[in-house]
Amino acid sequence: MKLDRFKLGILFNFDPIWMGGLIYILNSIKILNFLEDQDKPIVVVFFDKRVEEYVNQIDYPYLEKVPNIYPSIYKGYLSSLLNNKNVFVHDLIESHRLNAIFPMHDYPVKSKLDAKLVSWYADLQHKYYPNFFTKKRLLERNIRINLILKNSKQLVVSSQAVKDDFLNFYKVPKSIKIHIYHFVSIIDNLPMLNSDEIQSKYNLPEKYFIVSNQFQKHKNHIVVFKALAELQKKGVPIHVAITGRFPSDPNSLYMKELHDIVNLNKLKNSISFLGLIPRGDQLLLIKNAVAVIQPSLFEGWSTVIEDAKSFQVPVIASKLDVNVEQLGEKGTYFDPHNHHDLASILENYPLIDQPKTLYEPYENRMKNAAYEFLAVFK
Repeated sequence: MKLDRFKLGILFNFDPIWMGGLIYILNSIKILNFLEDQDKPIVVVFFDKRVEEYVNQIDYPYLEKVPNIYPSIYKGYLSSLLNNKNVFVHDLIESHRLNAIFPMHDYPVKSKLDAKLVSWYADLQHKYYPNFFTKKRLLERNIRINLILKNSKQLVVSSQAVKDDFLNFYKVPKSIKIHIYHFVSIIDNLPMLNSDEIQSKYNLPEKYFIVSNQFQKHKNHIVVFKALAELQKKGVPIHVAITGRFPSDPNSLYMKELHDIVNLNKLKNSISFLGLIPRGDQLLLIKNAVAVIQPSLFEGWSTVIEDAKSFQVPVIASKLDVNVEQLGEKGTYFDPHNHHDLASILENYPLIDQPKTLYEPYENRMKNAAYEFLAVFK
């Protein structure tokens, strides 16, 4: 007897520059492999050509890949208002007979379809650090969020901290249900390299810490660099590998500020700028690190912390509510505005004997997350 499977549409229209969003979508599909077979939905991925290479890497038994040309934002909103239907998804839902579709970012009008349209918003960073955004970007974010809250019935966020922010900064209608889905990091397709080989490939010492963030100001690399400068003066040898996409602007003031700290304090032998490296290599470097340092001033839910948890690697994190929610008592925390605090931790950290199993076992975490994600739609 043929099983009548739930049919879930996935909108994959992210710019690949945003690695966090890209990994979020890929893992949201891959996590379904951890469901029992009878619970696995059919997943129809509507993808933009920019992410086709990533879609082709997805291994899932009930996957349908559909190239899709998405309307431009302004044209899509105008057309939706004129036709009183959400042109971003209406025809996709009807032609593919979807039971649900995710993640909805653009919700210009209410939907009259029976399918469940589930919105997603990563975080409300702009409410805490508006200076990191242009006026146009701030306006766009607020309009998009207000329309989601007005027209959507389902909203997924990545943490209790983000849900609390929505309730604090916006008037959330009682008609909208906010789901918390704790994203987890799936480990697959790792290169066949041992610890010596991956460290040799990137010219790293045996003992190193790692920071894996894009070079944006709120990622707060500065506190790490200043902590290393303090330890350098004390004669404490600490090495940090830094991965992440460099700014597209060759005259980035943020990069200049970081390099000024490096040059002034002679830190070139203490920091390895690795840039954007293959995902598999990055994961192997995390796996073999003494610890991950997550110094951000703001996060919705940290991918790199989830990477560390999947490898049972300890994390030294800025003391944000979301990081504490993510790590609990397993994390080591510091004030993100106080480099002395971080330096004190790093000075003695290699001597700390970490237990081999810090977090919940990998398979358990993945299966729990898979059913948590599925519950949003069913």
